[in-house]
Amino acid sequence: MTYGSSEDQKPRNHKSRRALERREPKIIENSKQCLFIFGQKTSEAVRQCSKDIYSFKKHEARLLQRRNPILPFDDILPVERLSQKHDASLFCLATHSKKRPNNIILGRMFDHHLLDMVELGIENYKGLNEFKNAKISSGTKPCLVFCGTDFEDVAEYRRLKNLLIDFFRGVEATEIRLHGFEHAFQFTAFEGKILIRSYRILLKKSDTRIPRVELEEIGPSMALQLRRNRFASEDLMKRACKQLKPPQANRVKNKSKDVFGTKLGRVHMKKQDYRKLQTRKMKGLKKTSHGKKLNPKNSSGDDAFTPEPVAIDQ
Repeated sequence: MTYGSSEDQKPRNHKSRRALERREPKIIENSKQCLFIFGQKTSEAVRQCSKDIYSFKKHEARLLQRRNPILPFDDILPVERLSQKHDASLFCLATHSKKRPNNIILGRMFDHHLLDMVELGIENYKGLNEFKNAKISSGTKPCLVFCGTDFEDVAEYRRLKNLLIDFFRGVEATEIRLHGFEHAFQFTAFEGKILIRSYRILLKKSDTRIPRVELEEIGPSMALQLRRNRFASEDLMKRACKQLKPPQANRVKNKSKDVFGTKLGRVHMKKQDYRKLQTRKMKGLKKTSHGKKLNPKNSSGDDAFTPEPVAIDQ
């Protein structure tokens, strides 16, 4: 049994039972929650960067204001405990030291154990407050754009791209209207660094039915330098990405619904013998003594449909 699994916890009341049921594995998982954690020492740049990213993920994130003496590359257990406590699959840890200034660590969990983790250095940071223009509403699903061949050719950048998509994609949506695209994140791999820009998408009038698209930078803006990483093995990644087949509903035979929602059913019966069909007893349908003599096998009087022979005087 793994550490922190819901199998070793027993509910004490109905509220805790519902909470444990929400944390159980599902075929279609809920949107991933993210933890924003501050280390023992932080700089103004990394604190502001964490708060700006948190403002975009406010509906599915939790910001922990307390400073925590956590070093994930040395000991990951404190982060796993926080992940289990808050039921979060993603985390963002902000730290600062002389050896690694303006440091930010992005990671994700599988079964409340570390799956991937990467350490990035922040350079040339510009926050949301430095861009004096209108911003987007929080919780808007962004459009992610990746530029650069490194995201396809280099193995570390491919894993980092997968992690960034998992971190910034927001809630899953099967359908979205054109005016729903209001926010765009651009990640550019250039000269060993990753440039991040955030834009507001403006749809303006044009002479055709297709609107004219303009981008307005709203921040934050930064350059990330790839430092240390701890990516999952191929076997663990394959097990984490495994998807179960959804259960198929039992086929309901001979039942249907019409356009008005009325439930209809079809009943199959064996072939009936109409000679033994009990009808209404009438005096005129009773057999005479002459008919009983001609058909002694069925003289019970139930065969109302058997024609009686009629005597014809010659």
